[in-house]
Amino acid sequence: MLTRRHIRVKVMQCIYALIQSHDESLDKQKKFLRYSIDSMFVLYLLMLDLFVELHKMAKRHVQHAPKKYLASEEDDYPNREKFINNRLLLQIVENRMLKKELLKRKLQVWHLNDEYIKIIYKDVVSSDLYKKYMASTNSSYENDKELIIALFKEIIAPNDKIYEFFEDDKLTWVDDFPIVNTFLVKRLGKTKPTANERFFLPRLLKDEADMEFADELLIKTLLSDAKWEKEIEAKTPNWDNDRIAEIDSILLKMAICELLNFSSIPEKVTLNEYLEIAKEYSTPKSSIFINGVLDKLVKEYKATGKLQKMGRGLL
Repeated sequence: MLTRRHIRVKVMQCIYALIQSHDESLDKQKKFLRYSIDSMFVLYLLMLDLFVELHKMAKRHVQHAPKKYLASEEDDYPNREKFINNRLLLQIVENRMLKKELLKRKLQVWHLNDEYIKIIYKDVVSSDLYKKYMASTNSSYENDKELIIALFKEIIAPNDKIYEFFEDDKLTWVDDFPIVNTFLVKRLGKTKPTANERFFLPRLLKDEADMEFADELLIKTLLSDAKWEKEIEAKTPNWDNDRIAEIDSILLKMAICELLNFSSIPEKVTLNEYLEIAKEYSTPKSSIFINGVLDKLVKEYKATGKLQKMGRGLL
């Protein structure tokens, strides 16, 4: 679920939080890093659980429909239960592993904040996507999947209220939200009728090596902070430290640390990764500035033999 770039971003966020809090405890920062990474999986679980709660609300609506005194647009649908019988939706709703994980983590977010589910449900049933789906007599797994993905991309993910809720709940979720949404869309797109329950709950990290990479990058960057600071100052003689954006400084230190301490990661991978992160998280000109500094450093490290790379590299 998490790529190495996501991990680098998490380390960057952790170092930034440390600077803001003036807390120099490495143990505390390691715990925060792991918490931040795990929180991304929690966000993914909550987005799946949102589908479960939407289904519950839709089911209640269908059950209460016969008691209505006035006719509505839904009365004209060929099958009023088509949405609650959506095959992909049922795969999520009936997933016992998901239920167990939500229970274990005591995640009752939507149950305690059902006003957000009401907002989403109202938007769903009033959408052209839903109306077209419900009015059609076509019935296939692919049609069901197409609807769920479209509803998520066009109605659920862009909803401002949902975004504001996550923004207020956890600091790191602001950056995690688009990553989790993109991953979820890709995951749903690969779903098949035969997909097992585990498919919907992928591993957060590819393997333990990813967590080791995260811990090592964090610790080695922090422990040699003063050393990396001097490396940067030597290549920016006309710049005061105050003129260098805080995120740029963090990314430069992480990149230098990675170049010198992670021999199996090709230098091009390191350079490309940090330039891309800078484009997304720092100022418009940051990637140009960072590229210039790192280019000088790489040339110097090669000339002095400090840059030692081996193996195929970890992407």
